[in-house]
Amino acid sequence: MANESRPCPCDIGDKFDYGGRGQEVQVGHIKAYVCKPSASTDRAVIVIHDIFGWQLPNTRYIADMLTTNGYIAICPDFFVGQEAWKPSNDWATFNDWVKTREAGKIDKEVDVVLKYLKDQCGAKKIGVIGFCWGGAAVQHLMLKNPHLKTGVSLYGVISRFEDKHSLLHPTFFIFGEKDDIIPLEQVTLLEQKLKQNCKVDYEVKIYPGQTHGFVHRKREDINPQDKPYIEEGRKDMINWLNKYL
Repeated sequence: MANESRPCPCDIGDKFDYGGRGQEVQVGHIKAYVCKPSASTDRAVIVIHDIFGWQLPNTRYIADMLTTNGYIAICPDFFVGQEAWKPSNDWATFNDWVKTREAGKIDKEVDVVLKYLKDQCGAKKIGVIGFCWGGAAVQHLMLKNPHLKTGVSLYGVISRFEDKHSLLHPTFFIFGEKDDIIPLEQVTLLEQKLKQNCKVDYEVKIYPGQTHGFVHRKREDINPQDKPYIEEGRKDMINWLNKYL
């Protein structure tokens, strides 16, 4: 488990040098990054950022990847103008910081984004993916939002929703075997609880040797041993969305 001086290891990884193919738009009371495929589609995916916020190039890279696979992708600012976490911040202040940005309190923003996707983009089938903080938010939405079809939670912080497992929609959970913040016993317990309580399709997958954030925070060209798992995680994510959207 992450130690108290470093309660979240999300700064482990690389910040991609990536500009993005989409554009920033105003959606109701929040800003969002939107990217659309060249061909028209009624399938869309909401991308929920990690603690480093909606402008992190890594997250936009994944959003654009969704677009190349035929989806409208939107990454809203779920911190609603509040500052994202910076690696230079004092980790001793992290718990107080994150209390003002709760992954389970984004329903108002999601409603605004869903309306935008339906009214402005013609989306009819909408899914959601999220990383770390955003992965916990995905689990929250899969438990209560009837308007989403499916979700992919990438290394979502299980402890935020450890007693809730009656998912409404098919959900795919991605974890790294060597994740410091999400120990394997938590993942095993999640699987047990889902087996007992979940009536929809779900999958929990652990990727060997991988640390927190591997799908979007590791550069595959820097760590050759990680490359197959990074690519597999991204492919699994797309395949799950393709199956349910």
